[in-house]
Amino acid sequence: MLETIDLTKKLDKAEYKQVMPILREQLYQFQKTSWDAGIPIVIIFEGWDAAGKGTSIQTLTESLDPRGFKLYPIRAVRTYEKKRPWLWRFWSKLPARGEWAIFDRSWYGRVLVERVEDLVPENEWRRAYRDILDFERTIADDGYFIIKFFLHISKSEQKQRFEKLVKDPLEAWHVSPEDWEHHRKYDEWLLAYEEMLERTESEWGPWTIVEATDRRFTHAKIYKTIITALQERLKISPAGSPAETPLPSIVTVLPTPVVTPSETPLPIPQATLTEVNASTSVIEVNKTEQPNRKTDKILQSSKKSKNQPKE
Repeated sequence: MLETIDLTKKLDKAEYKQVMPILREQLYQFQKTSWDAGIPIVIIFEGWDAAGKGTSIQTLTESLDPRGFKLYPIRAVRTYEKKRPWLWRFWSKLPARGEWAIFDRSWYGRVLVERVEDLVPENEWRRAYRDILDFERTIADDGYFIIKFFLHISKSEQKQRFEKLVKDPLEAWHVSPEDWEHHRKYDEWLLAYEEMLERTESEWGPWTIVEATDRRFTHAKIYKTIITALQERLKISPAGSPAETPLPSIVTVLPTPVVTPSETPLPIPQATLTEVNASTSVIEVNKTEQPNRKTDKILQSSKKSKNQPKE
């Protein structure tokens, strides 16, 4: 399945600079609206080593209000956590109503690293597929909205990125002997990833495979996927239907004024984004008004809204 993904998709630098300010403003508005609506958002990042999960998360969070989200980089299970059910440490990290939780790796480690490295018996990681589906279904039924990304790169691209990092004295620490061992087991990881994607795809927790060879394309697709998903979840109807544009192509998103329950509409840039053609990297943006977040914040600071996140 992953071998059929087109990893040559790119986005021109000038076009990236043109479209990203609009996407950042849109994401900021949707974060505020999800807070006012009390909808908890769970965003998961999985993918190959050196696929760009960290930089993608950094780019994503630059546009968000830090009071409204929490970031969890998941590491190996600790001793006291081993004494509890394996999903316990993730239950404790679920966001409150209206908050966002962003996971840099997640509960999928049970069917990935713990499987490939033989850290748990086979019957345990096989049973984890059912546990994961039940877990995600439970929180989805409770009102949580789940967005899952898998960042995909080729074996040769992964090797080039490792070698580039090793040559930089300030970045060499990112690459460990364990990373090279994972690279040598690329085919084993490929099998684990494909089975994970196939067996954990669901209506309430669908996967979005991101072609991560080009960083600009990666970041734009992540932004637009989240925006489109939240448009549908918050029942805001844009002028055009983003659902008509199939993934994994970057979807068309038309900005729509976000009306919060207790406030008047905030100024939103009037823009039209045509569908991104990944093979030709064409984006046309016709802006009639520049977003002004500073003005927005001044207006908002004059109001005492108890709906805003606490410090």
